[in-house]
This record gives sequence, C-alpha cells and structure tokens, in this order.
Amino acid sequence: MLCQALHRFGQKLVRGPAPKETVAENDPRRSLNTLDLVALGVGGTLGVGVFVLACEVVRNQAGPSFVICVLVAGLFSMLIGLYYAEISARVPHSGLAYIYSHVIIGELWAFITGWNLLLSIGANAVIFFHIFFLAFEHLRVTLHEIILPHVSHLLEDNLDFIVMFLLWYLTELWYICISSVIKMFTLVKILVLSFVIISGFIKGHLYNWKLTEEDYAMAGLNDTSSLGPLGSGGFVSFGFEGILRGTATCFYVFTGFEEIVTRLGEAQNPQRSIPRGIVISLFICFVLYFGVSLALTLMVPYYKLKPGSILPEAFLLIGWAPAYYVVVFVFLFFFFRNRIDLILLTYQLLHDMAVDGLLFPVCARILTWSILQHGIIVIFYIIAIIMFFFFGLTDLVDLMLIGSLMSYSMVAICVLIIRYQPERRNGGNESEVLEENGHIVERLTLQGLLFPGSPTPTPLSGRVVYVCSSLLALLLILLCLVLAQWPVLLSGDPVWISVAVLLLVLITGITGVIWRQPQSSSPLHFKVPALPFLPLLSVFVNVCLMMQMSAATWAQFGVWMLIGFAIYFSYGIQYSLVSN
Repeated sequence: MLCQALHRFGQKLVRGPAPKETVAENDPRRSLNTLDLVALGVGGTLGVGVFVLACEVVRNQAGPSFVICVLVAGLFSMLIGLYYAEISARVPHSGLAYIYSHVIIGELWAFITGWNLLLSIGANAVIFFHIFFLAFEHLRVTLHEIILPHVSHLLEDNLDFIVMFLLWYLTELWYICISSVIKMFTLVKILVLSFVIISGFIKGHLYNWKLTEEDYAMAGLNDTSSLGPLGSGGFVSFGFEGILRGTATCFYVFTGFEEIVTRLGEAQNPQRSIPRGIVISLFICFVLYFGVSLALTLMVPYYKLKPGSILPEAFLLIGWAPAYYVVVFVFLFFFFRNRIDLILLTYQLLHDMAVDGLLFPVCARILTWSILQHGIIVIFYIIAIIMFFFFGLTDLVDLMLIGSLMSYSMVAICVLIIRYQPERRNGGNESEVLEENGHIVERLTLQGLLFPGSPTPTPLSGRVVYVCSSLLALLLILLCLVLAQWPVLLSGDPVWISVAVLLLVLITGITGVIWRQPQSSSPLHFKVPALPFLPLLSVFVNVCLMMQMSAATWAQFGVWMLIGFAIYFSYGIQYSLVSN
C-alpha cells in the first residue's frame, strides 16, 4: 500500500504535458532569418554588465587571469548554446528552459526551473537599476565637465534631469524599434567594444600581467609584507579560487542569447536558423569579450581600478580622456532593450506557469487585464527599486547566477534525456509507442542494461536514462561538495579521498550505462556531439561555479526555494493542468 502511494506520488512529480502543435512553416509570422536572429542574440548578450563587471572581476576576483575567466565562461556558454540548439529542434516551441523541462523531465523540475528563472530575471532587473544609476552618475559628471562651460545657468540647474531623461528615452526605444534599428544598435555595440580592444593592443603592456609586490609599493598601495586585497601578484593574482569565482561572475555577461529561442515561432526554417543564430551570436560575443579582457588587463594595472569603476575609466588611467567621453556616451546604447526584455520575460514566464496550473490561476487572469498590462511595468519598477536598496551589486549577480546556472543545467539534462527517448506522436502514450516501434513490454535485467537488444530507444531504455541522469545529477553535486574541501584532499586525508574515489567510480559506471543505451535516430540538422559526456561536464562545471557563491547568497536562495516548494506542494501538485 505504501509502495503504491509512493509510486503515485512519484508519477505526479515527473508527469509532463504532451508537446503542442507548432507554427506552420509557411505561416506569415515566420519572418526572421538567420541574420535577424544573430542580431537579436548579439544585442541581447552584449549588455551593460560588461561595462561594470569587467572591472569588478579584474580588481577583486581574478586580476590579469580575468582572461582565463572569460575564456572558460565563453566556452561553456557555447556548450549551453548547443544544448538549446538541439532541444529547440526536438521540442519546437518558443519559450524558456521552463517549457523544455516541463515537456521532457516533468512537472516538479519544470516548477523548480521556472521558479529559479523568476529569481534570475528579478535579480537581473535590480542589477539593471544598479548599473543604470552608476551610468547616470558617470554621465552627469561627464556632462558637467564638457557642457557646463558652454551653456546657460538654466541648463546647468536642470542638467541632472536632462541626463535622466536621455537615459530613460533610450531604454524606451524598444516600443518603436524595428528590425533595422535593432541591427543598428547591435552594430554600435560591436564597434564600441572593437574600439576598446584596438586601444588595448595599442596602449597595452605585457608587464601588467607580471606585477610584483614592488610595483604595489612603488604605487603607494602597500607598505606591509602582506598584499591583502591586492592578491599575490603575477598573472594569477588571486589564485585558482579567484579564477573560479571570476568565471562564475563572467557567466553573467554571456546571458541573453536565450532570446533567440523565444522567437522560434517567428524564425524561417528554425531547425537551421536557430542553431546557426545561437552559435554565431555566442561566437561573436565570445570574441568581443575575450578581446576586452585582453585589452583591459594589458592597458591598466589591475590594482589601479577603484571600487565601482566602469570600463571607460581605463582610458582615463592611460591618459585618453576623449576616448573616455566617447565610450561613456555610447554606454547609453547598451541600455537599449535590456529593461523591456526583462519585463516581457517575466510576463511570459508568469503567464505560462499560471496557465499550466503551477501558480495560482488568479495570476493568469490578472495578467490578461489590459489595465495591468501597462501597470505591470510600474509594479516591476517598484519591486526592483525596493530590492535595489537592500542588495549590493555582487550579491544580486550571485543570486542571478544561481538561477541561471540551475536552468542551464536543466537544459543540459533535458538534452541528455530526450536523445535517448523513443519517438512519440503528440499526445501519444506509452502503449502507442510500444505498438509503433514493434516492442513488447520489457523487463529490466543486468544484461539488458549493458547490452540493449534494440537499436532504437524503447520506453524501458528511456526510463533507464531518466533514472541514471537523475542519479548522476545527485552524484555530481556530492562530488563538487567533496572537491570544495580540496585542501583536505591535498593533505592526503584517506576518508575524503576514499569518498571522492567512490563517487568517481559510481559516476563513471552510471555514465557507461547511459552510453550503452540506444540513441534516437531522428534526422536533425544539428545534434550535440559526444553524448553523454558533454552535458555531464556542463552540469559538473555549473555546480562547481555555484559552489563559489557566499553562504549568505545560498541562505537567500534557500528562503526563495522554500516559498516556491510551499506553493507547489500546497497548490500546484493538485491543480496543475496535467493532473486535470
């Protein structure tokens, strides 16, 4: 009796909806070609974060090894882009990771993904306000220096309001923009960062990667034997931990390419254009960010960057004041679309979760009120401004990254699971799959686990991969927790070493079981290579990076998840659309 009750409860947690009908290939709404998608991806990824977080990571977390942080974050962001590319072809629906999790791995994981995405989007909105006011301050000072000697006292008294209006106006351009305007703004962003890169190679010195304690002392920054917050000098100034912490922060600047997937219903030939759009846009952003990391660390000794510095200040430190003014003004273009994108993503995610019954139905009804569709912007601003006064910029980045890295891990696991699932028609159940594939009901045996008798996926092999993927996710988390105690491991503690070896053996064995299962042979224009190894590597790296967050950040995240689980287990599990 108890086993049956637990079985029914488990089925509720992993149930998912059938895939919905897709937009027809000849539908007039499909108007976006690959170039449009690349412009959307680059425009969404090249945001305001690079102007602030680059200096933050260089000064406080990684020093010159910021270059390695960008390299690692960029490569693994490319992998995440590949997962989105395949999964959007297999589940061709416009949406975020929540949609894919719901269809592939079930209701509970979809709720966790959606709830974390809400946290990530909310934190991102407050980060936007932090950077907005930081930009406002720099623009105000710059305009005071340039314009005040040539304007009347009337303009001088109202200069702050002029700057605020200019910033706000550019963030509102989304409402009237067209595709050509998006491409123009994206081009401006690329040109600005290209200018920073070229300047860095002109004014840069390799010596800034080999700074020593004497350099700090000569600069008047250190009069003791301890460098303290300045690190230990050299290229890896803050050690391996600094690289890990910096890599986690650098993931923030690579977020935004998911907007391409949300436009899947508008893309021409999506099975080709979506993968190309994701890969090309991420490659362009990676080249630009990697170039900026080289330029910044070569131009300026990292200890000269002050708290709250933004990227253009590097030009002041090398004596290029005109370049500083130009880049600060063009900083405005990086606010284009960021705010309104966040509002639209929040609106879409809340609506999807409410329609699916995972949030209270009143949310879906309220979101359809025309008066609230305009008022939600005001509500969004009020909540973001309140959070602005209670959270620092780095704390918000950490919260946002936990939500984003978790959703990215879910997408990697979704790709791993769906590649090994049997084909089924929309709404088809397991018995129909058995009949279509000509299989009889199978029994799980050790021989069948390692040597499956079918060359194509069966319901049994699909369930084996599902269970093994869940176990691997748990084991990888445990392994990361053990590896976080690396000083104890290096000291030769036999208990910790035995635990690490045992976990590695289990992970290797379960990965081998998945590798032996038959994969789907569906013809797709793009498939992620090296399954099951690449998705598992991505999950491992994501968990390692999440381990770099502070205890306070994890406490805040824990409170957020407790609220979410209370909503799901008190309401969502009983009244979800799938259960009815």
